[in-house]
Amino acid sequence: MFKFAHISDIHLGPLPKLTLRELMSKRITGFVNWHRNRRKHLFVNTLDLLISDMKTREPDHLMITGDLVNLATSIETKLAGEWLQSVGEPEDTTVVPGNHDAYVPGAHERSVAEWYPYIIGDEGTRDWSDETKVFPTIRRRGPVAVIGCSTSVATPPFSASGYFSPRQARETVNLLKKAGEEGLFRVVLIHHPPIRGAASSHKRMIGIRRFAAAISTGGAELVLHGHTHLNTVYWLRSHHGRVPVIGIASASQGPGGSKPRAAYNLFRVSGSPGTWNLVCDRYALTEAGDGVELHDSHVFYGEDPGSLSVQEAARMI
Repeated sequence: MFKFAHISDIHLGPLPKLTLRELMSKRITGFVNWHRNRRKHLFVNTLDLLISDMKTREPDHLMITGDLVNLATSIETKLAGEWLQSVGEPEDTTVVPGNHDAYVPGAHERSVAEWYPYIIGDEGTRDWSDETKVFPTIRRRGPVAVIGCSTSVATPPFSASGYFSPRQARETVNLLKKAGEEGLFRVVLIHHPPIRGAASSHKRMIGIRRFAAAISTGGAELVLHGHTHLNTVYWLRSHHGRVPVIGIASASQGPGGSKPRAAYNLFRVSGSPGTWNLVCDRYALTEAGDGVELHDSHVFYGEDPGSLSVQEAARMI
């Protein structure tokens, strides 16, 4: 059995002191949003509780689907790199970036460069200066192939959309087919939900149809995403059957907000192609915010698939 955990939308805080030059950009909108909304519900101690509990479960691998920072300043990006080092070794942790990690032009490249050991795939060094030359990546860990995709691009003010390019779609198909031929359980990581209607129009992923076609053609067993700060389950179709698409709450979300409290998913995979078993346990912050408890369990592959909980949204496209 192979165990892996999934967290997303870290949004490490508090915000560092920003210069006037840094604020003279899209960052001003994020700065105002942080002080009006996010700082009231995103707490470092919440993240610490979540990571501490997760480590007691001893996952073999940790997968992080973006938004490690808030405004993608150089200081934030560096601190996020130091935080990653405190969480786990690069070979045991895989990261894909989110829209906040590419908040302004040039930020995506700085984020990828800073977190490179946690991003780069088995193929070795690639040019991180351009998104098109890094993603998709593939990392083989035990019976699992972790395939990292990026929707991380700088966008105008009041926009948080992502972009999945035709080139990335073609290469993702190739990696999925190769991993399938190797008999691996294929997990695709992406920040934006690749589901139409899962995010509002100004936060949507551009290239949803492209991504669905890549999954349908290449085949996959699981897709993990973040961005919405919600615990959700959707489905995509492939030539090999249905593929669960699972989102998770922000790892820093404290109690009392409009979004679900911080959570992580712990997956257990066993079996072999055609007879995979996949169980997911979701652990979430308690209502009092003083600990972490088991919130929900679901069997996605196996002899006794469970029904979706009332907290989850199920959708078939």
